[in-house]
Amino acid sequence: MQPTRNIQSYPGTVRRGQLCSVRIPLSIALLTAGLHLEPAAAQVAATPPQTVATSPDAIKQREQELEATRAQQKSAAELQAKLKADIAAIGQDRSKLNAQLIDIAAQVRGVETRIGDAEARLRPLDSREQQMRGSLDSRRSEIIEVLAALQRAGRRTPPALLVRPEDALQSLRTAMLLGSVVPELRGRAEKLASDLAELVALRKTIATERDRLASDRDKLRDDQTRMAALVEERQRKQSATEKDMEAEGARAIALSKQVDSLQGLIGKMEQDLKSAAKAAATANLQGAPTGKPNLGALKDPARMSPAIAFASAKGLFAMPVNGSKIREFGGSDGAGGVEKGISLATRVGAQVTTPCDGWVVYAGPFRSYGQLLILNAGGGYHVLIAGMERISVNIGQFVLTGEPVATMGTRSQVASILATNASQPVLYVEFRKDGTPIDSGPWWAANEGEKVRG
Repeated sequence: MQPTRNIQSYPGTVRRGQLCSVRIPLSIALLTAGLHLEPAAAQVAATPPQTVATSPDAIKQREQELEATRAQQKSAAELQAKLKADIAAIGQDRSKLNAQLIDIAAQVRGVETRIGDAEARLRPLDSREQQMRGSLDSRRSEIIEVLAALQRAGRRTPPALLVRPEDALQSLRTAMLLGSVVPELRGRAEKLASDLAELVALRKTIATERDRLASDRDKLRDDQTRMAALVEERQRKQSATEKDMEAEGARAIALSKQVDSLQGLIGKMEQDLKSAAKAAATANLQGAPTGKPNLGALKDPARMSPAIAFASAKGLFAMPVNGSKIREFGGSDGAGGVEKGISLATRVGAQVTTPCDGWVVYAGPFRSYGQLLILNAGGGYHVLIAGMERISVNIGQFVLTGEPVATMGTRSQVASILATNASQPVLYVEFRKDGTPIDSGPWWAANEGEKVRG
């Protein structure tokens, strides 16, 4: 005589004459659904407590973590060695250094874009997974009931419903494939299997996206390390050329405290500061090429003046940072005035590049703008970029289109944006012509293929 088992059965009596065949596809991958079921008390054997500190699995995990740390240290050391060799190979060739900087900055911007896209795809997937798991979790008793009834209908000895979900779900699948059940029970089982299959598919998609995201983040970290080394080398060579650069920087900040407007700051820099005045004079002399834009000139990393006249470059500029526009030129500034530039919400630590060629006439903190960078682009045009945490170029320096010049911080640095409780970094960009703010809209490229690259 078979011993009696305490199993939750389907309500009502299931007679053999009422059974009908059920066919469920084998492709439903239930084993990885990850649903945590509450086991029936009589079906769960007591599990002896495990000592994490001494278990083989814990020891193996610590060994794996240690090995991963060693691998990361080795990879970092190899990267640093390669960077030193690359920089040594560049030598004093300014054009090679510029070319590498622009290339790596473009790679960083590209990886930042991929990371942003992946995070955007993951948000609705994560939300749907939580909904599915919540729904299934609320139906735990039904899952146990259906499983037990299917096992009885299939006349097989039901396995214990262990905490591991794959045990219960494997039993569900086996019973549905081998057993015959009444139509009502079949409908409930099919609905449950459909929901579990959707959860499995969601989790596989999420895992794929997260793997891709992790890979991109690793690449971004390596690219940023490489770019930091190249930027340091660029500025070291710039400092060697301009011996009094540190004193000029200190004088620029002192002068900036004497003015209370951006236009006053530009005028003060280009009149009273030697390096800025020299940059402005050079811009006035050779900063305005004429005729049709020669995009091929942008490929020359050794150039010392703008390749394209600013006025002729409409529709060609790339935004200086990856982000979403939150304020438009001419819109309300929230304080009764109108916006004189645009504001872009960015990622934490995002890379900032120059939209055009130009001479740096100011680089440093300025009143409520946080860190401020002003470029003289020639032809009476100035580009103002504010809100960064760190600027990596110096006053008097000529920078190329797409060259990395600054890095965003962890929050907004611009006072007017802070007033709106912005929770992420914000970059402010303003174009000026002969001292007057102008709409930068016509200069931005409509799509990726139209953007100018250095």
